[in-house]
Amino acid sequence: MDSLHPSEPTTAPVVENQTTGAPDIQALNARIAEKSRFVDAVRAEMGRTIVGQADMVDRLLIGLLANGHVLLEGVPGLAKTLAIKSLSDTVAGDFSRVQFTPDLLPADVVGTLVYNQQSQQFTVKKGPIFANFVLADEINRAPAKVQSALLEAMQERQVTIGGESHSLPQPFLVLATQNPVEQEGTYPLPEAQVDRFLLKVVIGYPTKEEERAIVRANLQQEGLPKPQQVVTQQDILEARDLVRSIYMDEKVERYIVDLVFATRNPEDCGLGHLKNLISFGASPRASIGLGIASKAHAFLKHRGFVTPEDVRAVAMDVMRHRIGTTFEAEAENITSAQILTELMDHVEVP
Repeated sequence: MDSLHPSEPTTAPVVENQTTGAPDIQALNARIAEKSRFVDAVRAEMGRTIVGQADMVDRLLIGLLANGHVLLEGVPGLAKTLAIKSLSDTVAGDFSRVQFTPDLLPADVVGTLVYNQQSQQFTVKKGPIFANFVLADEINRAPAKVQSALLEAMQERQVTIGGESHSLPQPFLVLATQNPVEQEGTYPLPEAQVDRFLLKVVIGYPTKEEERAIVRANLQQEGLPKPQQVVTQQDILEARDLVRSIYMDEKVERYIVDLVFATRNPEDCGLGHLKNLISFGASPRASIGLGIASKAHAFLKHRGFVTPEDVRAVAMDVMRHRIGTTFEAEAENITSAQILTELMDHVEVP
């Protein structure tokens, strides 16, 4: 993701102590606490239509604030579409949904050139990718060519049609969904393409109480309420700059690197038995993703500094799709999540 590139400039400066030059954590904390108040308003407004699924809502906000994208995996009917639609309503952003099917073409997603007989010229017809919030529903049902067209737009934040580049609107968030149950007629995303997503979130069923509330809300005469705008798109763009200004201590940086290196060399932290279960470890993109996602998590907590708990809170979603499991692990029904859990339990926390 280009948003995670270390060379990208940050417009929001870190508040510094004038005498020492070190970050003034107290002043930064106060600034973040003030500027992050809209987060609670967004959560409350989305809570009017989304019952439960608080973690999914927070992960969507982390993706939005970190300028990344989110891959959601869950069975149908868990409010994945409703969640991103509700988020777009709270920001008053443009929303589009693309139902991925085997006969979909790249032009159906990014757009194409259309010949105008009256002017005898080709004009650009933009596709549904030109929106602030894009739902790529069942992304693994479309062929590789369509998947790559979407992922190129996600990476470059622009689309080329007829030799001319068109910038995508900002903020820009892609929520892609996958159904883990049905595999017939699907085209699984290659590891290199899955790696483009900042987060891969696995969502489960609601509790009994939550499901009763869901049934009650959907059966009422007036139907589900429509979320109202509580934050502007400009506020989101400013918040992204503030997220990058959040302070991260060197000890936390080392902890992030230690976690990522543990996926490559588990024997270094006394877990040599995992070596035969991991086919490849997380890439440097995981380290960058852990850093920016941890800062976004701290922002959600109204803090101006990152703690190891912020890292641990997002580590599973940042790394579960970035490590590969061997045939031996699959034969023993050991998942990447189980491997990560064991690694996180053994890597020393600062």
